[in-house]
Amino acid sequence: MSDGIVNAQTSVMFGAIALLALGLCVWRARTELDERTVPLAGLVAAFIFAVQMVNFPILPGVSGHLLGGALAAILVGPYTGALCIGIVLVVQSLLFADGGVTALGMNIVNMGIIGIAAGYGVAVAMYSVVRRRTDSPPVRTLGFIAFLAALIGTVCAAMGFVLEYAIGGAAPASMSTVAGYMFVTHVLIGVGEGVITAVTVMAVARSRPDLVHLLRRHRAQVPA
Repeated sequence: MSDGIVNAQTSVMFGAIALLALGLCVWRARTELDERTVPLAGLVAAFIFAVQMVNFPILPGVSGHLLGGALAAILVGPYTGALCIGIVLVVQSLLFADGGVTALGMNIVNMGIIGIAAGYGVAVAMYSVVRRRTDSPPVRTLGFIAFLAALIGTVCAAMGFVLEYAIGGAAPASMSTVAGYMFVTHVLIGVGEGVITAVTVMAVARSRPDLVHLLRRHRAQVPA
């Protein structure tokens, strides 16, 4: 989102929400990071930064691009993943004018909080169901889970924009039109993001499964 899409009051409100959420992530990320995952988190942030630089217009002042939230959460954890997304968005906004400064809080909430919460929640739920049937799910199953998580996370992030626009949209527009257009376009974006997420997660899981947070999380829950 660029500047001027929603009014100042809504921007300030979601900016405060983003600050509180990132503060919580800084505190909780300590439980996810170790000497193995810190370098991976840097690589994930760099990868997300690269793919987010390729974007295209959806609505006036609003562009669509790959988000990377589900990918970050599955590989390095939801709290660290949210920090990766937040850092990427801050750099893009302040150094590359990609996304408005006043809209930074809303962009972080949409992509770094809502998108990751929805995508990672789907991944954890589906993987838990699979683990009840087999202790070692095939990598292809993990790829399918990553695909759905990325797709759903992308659509939910887009619906976050619809909510913000409904609260304080600065331009007169039919909410049904905005919601329908955002939903359809982000389903298509989500399919592409799902494919990239699935391929990346499967590649890491085949070579270094110990680096995939989703797998390590479930192994830690199994009693010795």
